[in-house]
Parts: sequence; C-alpha cells; structure tokens
Amino acid sequence: MRAMSRRNSIYVQLLKLLVVSAGVAVGIFFLADFISFRLLEKYFESPAYVEGHNQVYVEKLQKYIDQNHLSSGDSKKLSSWVKQQNILYLQIYREGVLVFDSTYQEELPETEILSEDQEWGNFYPLSFSDGSAQVIVIGNYSYQIFTYCYIAELLLCFGIFLLLVLLGIRRRMDYIRKLGQEVEILEGGGLDYPITVKGNDELATLAFGLDSMRKSFQELLDQEAKMVRENQRIVTEMSHDLRTPITSILLYTEILKRGNGKERQMEYIEKIEKRARRMKQLTDHLFEYSLLTGETCVQMEEPELYEVLFYDLFSETCSYLEQQGFQVEFHVKWLEKKIQISTEYMLRILDNLTSNLVKYADSSYPVIISSAEEEHMVGFSFENHIRRTEETVESTGIGIQSIRNMALKMKAKCQVEQEEDRFRLTILFPVKYKTEKEA
Repeated sequence: MRAMSRRNSIYVQLLKLLVVSAGVAVGIFFLADFISFRLLEKYFESPAYVEGHNQVYVEKLQKYIDQNHLSSGDSKKLSSWVKQQNILYLQIYREGVLVFDSTYQEELPETEILSEDQEWGNFYPLSFSDGSAQVIVIGNYSYQIFTYCYIAELLLCFGIFLLLVLLGIRRRMDYIRKLGQEVEILEGGGLDYPITVKGNDELATLAFGLDSMRKSFQELLDQEAKMVRENQRIVTEMSHDLRTPITSILLYTEILKRGNGKERQMEYIEKIEKRARRMKQLTDHLFEYSLLTGETCVQMEEPELYEVLFYDLFSETCSYLEQQGFQVEFHVKWLEKKIQISTEYMLRILDNLTSNLVKYADSSYPVIISSAEEEHMVGFSFENHIRRTEETVESTGIGIQSIRNMALKMKAKCQVEQEEDRFRLTILFPVKYKTEKEA
C-alpha cells in the first residue's frame, strides 16, 4: 500500500487552498481600497468640487427660505431642511453672532459664538425675512461614492476568492474525471492502459491501488492464458503419444486375430503389454498433472536443516537407481541452512525424477546428484546423459511440468538445462534463517 503523509491529505490541501485564496483576496482588497480611496479623495475632496457643491446647497437653502418666508430664528424648519439634505453640518451667523447650529436640536448654548472664531469654513451670504445673514455649509458629498466603491471592492475580492478556490478544486476534479475515464477503459478490457498516479493524497493512493489491481488482474489473466496454452499443449502431445501405442496394439491384435503370427504370438503379446504399460504411464502422468493444476495450496512443514530433510530421501533414491543398473555419483554437501518443504511433494518430485531417469537416461553414464546454492536459496541438482533410442520421441515433458508445478507451490525455483545429450535439473528453496552454528 502506498504511504501517504497527513500533510498531503485532501483536507489539508483544501484548507491551504482556502487560506491562500483568502489571503490573496484580502491583499487585493486592501490594495484596491488604498488606490480607490486616494483617487476618489483627490477628486471628490478637492476645493473646487467642495466649493461647487457648497454653493449648490446655499442656493437651495436660499430658495427654501424665500418659499417659506423664514427668519433666522426659525430653528425647527431649518433643522428639518438640513435632515433632508446630503449635508452634515450647517451654521448661520447674523451680525457676526451664531443664531443657528444644526448640531443643537433645541436652544443654542448660552455662550455667545462669534463668526470671528470660525477659521475652518467659508461663509456664504443668505437673506432672511428679518435681514441678511452668513452661513457655513459642510457636506458629505462623496459619501455614497465611497460606499459604492467599498461595496464594489468587497464583491470583487469575494469573486477573486471564489475563482481561486474553484480553480484549485477544478484541478482535482479534472484528475477525478481522468481516473473515471481510465476506469471505464479498464471496464472495457483495456488492461494494458496504465492508471495515472499524480500527487500524494487520497486520490493518488486510490489511483495507485487501482493500477496495482490492474497489474495483478493482468498477471492473473496472463497466467491463466499460459496455463490454458500449456494444458492444450499437454493434451495435444498426450493425444499424439497415446495414438502411437494404440496403433501398435491394434496392429498386433489384428495380426493375432487373423492367426498369421502364431509362431510369434508371445512376442506380439509382450509388445502389446509394453504398449499398454506405456499408455498407463502416460495416463498416470496426466492424472497427476491434473491434480497439481487443480490444487490451490500446499501444506508446508516447519523449517528444518537441509541434511535432516534430504538425507533419507537421497539415500532411498540412490539405492533405487543402483538397483536399476545406474551408477550414482553423490556430491551433496550438507549445508548448514534451514529450508521449508512439503515431504509429500518432495516424494512425488523424486519419484518423477527417478521414473524419467529409468526411461530416458543412459545407464552407461553416471547419474550425478549434487547440492546447489544460489544467493539466499539452497537445493539440489540431478544430472544425466540422455539415452538415444526410438522410444525417446514418446516423451511429452509432462513429468518435468509436474515437477515445476510442485516446486512453484513450495515457493521453490526449478531450473532445467539441456546441452546436446546432457540433462540437468536443479531445484532451489529459499533459506528461512541461518543456524546458530553458522551465525
């Protein structure tokens, strides 16, 4: 399973995306607010702009006074008018003394305020029913513009935030859609099409798992196809090998039925018996092969020393071969290693080996049994010369294939080498652990 760091989780990536997007949006907001404020301030708070708007409101106030015949003392009506306008502050001076201030709803303070004390405003002339006066107007003329600009900045930055988040999510959604398309390809049987593994988050882990499953399934199908081809080859060769002794048996029985071979009757019967035994051997091999290919697992025994496992097996094998007229050269070195085998399978392997030796080996050459060692594996090898007779063409190789299957089920490696008339078979088992003596 592919390891995934917690910091690469989709949740962490999404949190980072939100934080970065929010940071960018806030930064753009402050930048836009600073620039817009400076530009609006430069225009809307310039003396010319303020003076122009002040003059407009003074004219509106003069018109209101004329229509309502107001005197400088009509504070309530003046306050009502101020509330209805887009101004913040209004003062009226008559004869240099403050007579109206929009900040006071009722009466003015008892302290007399003179126009001479005001240095921050411009005075504009007004005519009331009770005489002339001067007015100071302070307005918030750009308030709405600043408010609309502020709202526009908020909307712009919120849109940028959403856009950045959606772009970040879109990348992962594109990857998810790509995985979906690749899974559809796998569903259609395209097991050669690799799954794209990108990143190191949950999606990448899922993609890695899908690709591993694809490879495993493809290997399984390849093994199944290979097994089917091997079975077809075995059946084809077996059919051919069975046809030869059957043809001979039919020929000899036909001769005996016609009575043409009475003087050689025993010879024909022996040949029929020989062909029948050959057929029995072939069918026994085929039966054993079908059992092996049907088994799903093998019961392995506890790891044991090399010598303990093979001493008795090799002794019996050597004795049997010598009884069959073979000379045996025993070059086994008792390795101080522990391996794990199935005794039942080993007996069947050695039985197949000795059977093949008796049928196909040249007894004029010795059979060499040796120990074998390769990296972290140990085992044994059998070497012999092949007998060159007409009967050798009857070999189907099913015995060797059975040995390969049994070795594979024991997680061992089976190597077959043939050079001209020399044949060598080696089986290697993985070393489980070293003994205390070797350590």
